[in-house]
Amino acid sequence: MSDYRAPLADMLFTLRHTAALDHLTSLPAYEHVDADVVESALDEAARFMAEVVAPTNRIGDEQGAVRHDDGSVTLPDALRKAYQEYCAAGWSAVTGPIEFGGHGFPAAVGLAVQEMLTSSNMALSLCPMLTASAIVALREHGTPDQQATYLPRLISGEWTGTMVLTEPEAGSDVGALRTKAIPADDGTWSISGTKIFITWGEHDVADNIIHLVLARVPDAPPGTRGISLFIVPKFLPDAGGEPGRRNAVHCVSIEHKLGIHASPTCVLAFDGATGFLVGEINGGMRLMFTMMNDARLNVGLEGLAVAERAYQQALAHATDRRQGRAVGAPRTDSSPIIEHPDVRRMLMTMKAYTEAMRALMYDNAAAIDRSHAEPDGPDRERFAARAALLTPLSKAWGTDLGVEMTSLGIQIHGGMGYVEETGAAQFWRDARIAPIYEGTNGIQAIDLVMRKLPMDDGAVVLGYLGDIDETANAARNHSDLAISGTQLAAAVATARRATETMLQREDVNDRLAGASPYLRLLGTVAGAGYLVSQALVAAGDDFGRNKVATAVFYCSQLLPQVHGLLPAVEAGASELYAAQLGP
Repeated sequence: MSDYRAPLADMLFTLRHTAALDHLTSLPAYEHVDADVVESALDEAARFMAEVVAPTNRIGDEQGAVRHDDGSVTLPDALRKAYQEYCAAGWSAVTGPIEFGGHGFPAAVGLAVQEMLTSSNMALSLCPMLTASAIVALREHGTPDQQATYLPRLISGEWTGTMVLTEPEAGSDVGALRTKAIPADDGTWSISGTKIFITWGEHDVADNIIHLVLARVPDAPPGTRGISLFIVPKFLPDAGGEPGRRNAVHCVSIEHKLGIHASPTCVLAFDGATGFLVGEINGGMRLMFTMMNDARLNVGLEGLAVAERAYQQALAHATDRRQGRAVGAPRTDSSPIIEHPDVRRMLMTMKAYTEAMRALMYDNAAAIDRSHAEPDGPDRERFAARAALLTPLSKAWGTDLGVEMTSLGIQIHGGMGYVEETGAAQFWRDARIAPIYEGTNGIQAIDLVMRKLPMDDGAVVLGYLGDIDETANAARNHSDLAISGTQLAAAVATARRATETMLQREDVNDRLAGASPYLRLLGTVAGAGYLVSQALVAAGDDFGRNKVATAVFYCSQLLPQVHGLLPAVEAGASELYAAQLGP
């Protein structure tokens, strides 16, 4: 298996030119951050992830998380050590608020660090990822006492966080959950119920686990209107804020999964556990969405991060593996398979999609930063709308592509890709969960067409397409990108037609039927827009020429699929119900 090395050149280029890092660091909220310091920090993060975390990926896959008879869960020693070194080096605190011990960097920079961690070991990365989402929820909605108790230790990584929603009868339909919260005389709540699919719900890598749990109080309204949010620590903090008495929450079992073996996916039983209300009674779903939206971008990042590592390994294999004779090669020699056109097509597809995903997701994170940090209210609102639009694209388009690109990585390895020793199969197995959890990609598509598309009567989406159209027009005047600009403009026109179709749908089923192809169409156009935009500003060195070549390849060979997706967007629901399914 090849080693992982962070693609620093592309990451930094994307931060500067797509995420507008220099502008971010000029905002008052981030004025303590210098763009050059960011570059030095990411360079050190790249070294750390390659040397400390990446070697644990195979170990975690082979040994996995283990549950013991007493309900405890242990991780391989190598992962425990890597996590502790990760926290000791301060990487868990990159985006944390300064007043609680964080470094206060923009989310876009934190996303770059998270990409490196996820490429190095996706299973391990889920622990800091969910902790970061818990930090966001408590920072925005916790009381001052709750923030003082939990945020410093979550930010340092001494404690970890979880998101506790799913129940046996309430998966995607969160409103069906049954876990109960009964008020106690001391102002706390008694939490009882069973939760499933709780990522890192029990482990031994940190001193405490802070569960953020959705539950119903007595006489709560039905559905999502009657859900409240509670902090339920594994160990109740004592008077000094240290882990004290064990709470009544236990791991009943862990799941045996296709991938991410080192990420303990737990069934948790709450048996009168002590909980602390966050926010208002029955307001939990709104609060949890703060955490979920943060997590959805980071799950989208998993598609990018694992695709990047799969690409690096496939590239190394294609360079070393000799088979057949390329056209024009000496008759006596076999050729590295990278010289065969079809292998290069697969590698170029992986490279182009990975760079497009990176640009989309860094832009998404930067929009989140600017929605909080821009001085003017209208600017904050505009970037909040942009972030809301990009989040389902990042999550769904990114994770679908993550599965497809890791599958291509197996294909490039040939038969050895199907053999576990190469490690290529692990990337696909790990990536396969990402389109499912944190809101299935079908739900992301529904969110896009039912909530995000109608924002400002479609002006948010159409404005985003207008920005891409400006990129296309600029490309038409570039000697190397003129054809790509024409292709991009045609794709934007198709996306506008698809958008108008969806906006005009009166039958909800017709809109829902076209949701997934519409998301794929919009994501594909967005990816082209980012790549062409980057190619326009890239220097004329080897890196810049590669940027141009990648954009040209994407526009000529990947972008045309948007025109084929349009009929599925426009078809409506009738064809989905015309045939009888099953006997």
